[in-house]
Amino acid sequence: MVCLSEPVAPVEESETRFAFGKNWASFLDRFDTERLQHATSSLKTLLQAESLAGKRFLDIGSGSGLFSLAAVSMGAEVVSVDLDDDSVACTRALRERAVAENPTVAEQWQVHQGSALDAEWLTSLGTFDVVYSWGVLHHTGQMNVAIEATSSVVAPGGQYAIAIYNDQGGGSRRWLQIKQGYHRLPAFLRPAYVVLVAGCYELKFALARLARGRNPLPFADWRAKKSDRGMNAWHDWVDWIGGLPFEVAKPEAIILPLREKGFVLDNLTTVGSGWGCNEYVFCRCK
Repeated sequence: MVCLSEPVAPVEESETRFAFGKNWASFLDRFDTERLQHATSSLKTLLQAESLAGKRFLDIGSGSGLFSLAAVSMGAEVVSVDLDDDSVACTRALRERAVAENPTVAEQWQVHQGSALDAEWLTSLGTFDVVYSWGVLHHTGQMNVAIEATSSVVAPGGQYAIAIYNDQGGGSRRWLQIKQGYHRLPAFLRPAYVVLVAGCYELKFALARLARGRNPLPFADWRAKKSDRGMNAWHDWVDWIGGLPFEVAKPEAIILPLREKGFVLDNLTTVGSGWGCNEYVFCRCK
């Protein structure tokens, strides 16, 4: 297997698994139709498609289940997969809400617990017209293996849509230290740590907005985050600051190995030299 990137640095096993599902359980309390609309719009833009009718959609690392539901609303037959117990519970809870409103969703949407690293199990699910994994594979602890396994279940002519943390070099190493600091704290102190770290960065962003002649307050940017992916600023900060394992990659480290596997890049959105996720949409050649 071709190595896609090197981990930023090894971390101790006790520090390597953030409770993503607990964060998403809190987010699910704020779920509403507007968030679903924003998520659906985001998915349509990413995949450059208005409908997924007649297509099989695999959501790897479904988290809250928001984007699985967005794919359902676009007509796809959806299979949601997550390793985290609480994330699976969140996705199932959102599915139950959707089934209560529309019983036909029960046949359209499946939820499974499993790993993006388990190639044999993923293969048992069949092939998919769309394999989607936004901001997940870099948290598996073996990103290279995860990309190899998940890309292998894309059907010929299908799309492989992933978002991977951008490699900032020294900046990424500093973020790893921040994340490790979060996990070294007792649980009751972690929210305060998030407020402290997020507050420092929000102040930095406010000063940058002021320098550009903009309103320094963050509310417009927070609203943009909701409209971009239907997400919530606080839960994104918790996810970002606590999220371990943590790996990063430059765009070429993702694109070139997948090209060797017969994938063609259809769409790329990068954060430049900044922090955050680069978005990739590949098509698997027939």
